[in-house]
This record gives sequence, structure tokens and C-alpha cells, in this order.
Amino acid sequence: MVIMEYGSEGTSARALSSFAAKAQRAVGLSGEVNIRITSSREMQELNRRFRRKNRPTDVLSFPSDSPDLTGDIAISAEIASLNAAELGHPIATELKILMLHGLLHLAGYDHETDNGDMQSRETELRKQLGLPTGLIERTHSAEQRRAGKSSQLSAARKPQGSRR
Repeated sequence: MVIMEYGSEGTSARALSSFAAKAQRAVGLSGEVNIRITSSREMQELNRRFRRKNRPTDVLSFPSDSPDLTGDIAISAEIASLNAAELGHPIATELKILMLHGLLHLAGYDHETDNGDMQSRETELRKQLGLPTGLIERTHSAEQRRAGKSSQLSAARKPQGSRR
């Protein structure tokens, strides 16, 4: 079930719920999943309370111990909108990418510790579900671009003949 606490133009809770059910089946999760599309302000509060990070984030997942409830996912509509505009696709597409990412977390994947397992699975499912570049791929690409610029800047700043 998708709950649109924070509306986004061009998105429908019904269409997103349909996608969420399809993605949930593709991930292999059974049980109920609640997805809340909300504000960055609420996401910051959730991130602070549960992860001790006092900043908004795009998506958070909350697994459940209940056999009937797989878990909850919270998504920032504002961050999704900014990402969609930057990447040139509709906000509904970005919300679907974030839903898939959250579902993978509910399935037990953790891109911070799993040596690329989540990224591989997200890439496979993204293609299967007809979605553009996934969240982990974008993050890694951005980090690589920043690292490349950083090393280029460092090289440009080194005095000639330096042995550093």
C-alpha cells in the first residue's frame, strides 16, 4: 500500500501501489509492505531518530518482526522530485527506483556491507522492471566522478618535480 502524505504532480498512489506489488513479487518478499511518500522534514526526523543522522535522506526501510508485515518504507517526495529533475525522468519513475531500493533493504540486502550483492540485484531488477539507472549505481558513479575530479585537482596543484 502506498500512502501519499506529500503529493507529487504526475504521480498516482494507485499506479505506485501497482508497481510496488510487482516489484515486491520480483524481489521475492511476501507479506504486507507499507510505503509512505512524505516530506524531507519528516525524513530528516526519521533519519535522526532511527539512524542518528540529522539530515533528510531519500529512502528509509523499516523491517518488521511480524509474520504478516514485511515492513515499512518511507520516501522523500522532495528529494525524489529533485533527483528526477536532475536526471530528466518523471518523478513517478524516481519514486519507483526508491521503492525498489527500499524493498531490497527489506529483503535483507545492505549495500554498505554486502560487497556489491545489492547493487547487482538492484541492476537486474531495475532492467526487469523497466527502470533507468538505479540508486546505488548513481551513487557509485557520482563518487567516482568526485574522486576523479579530486585526483585531477590534486595533480594540477602539485608543484612540478614534487615527489609527493
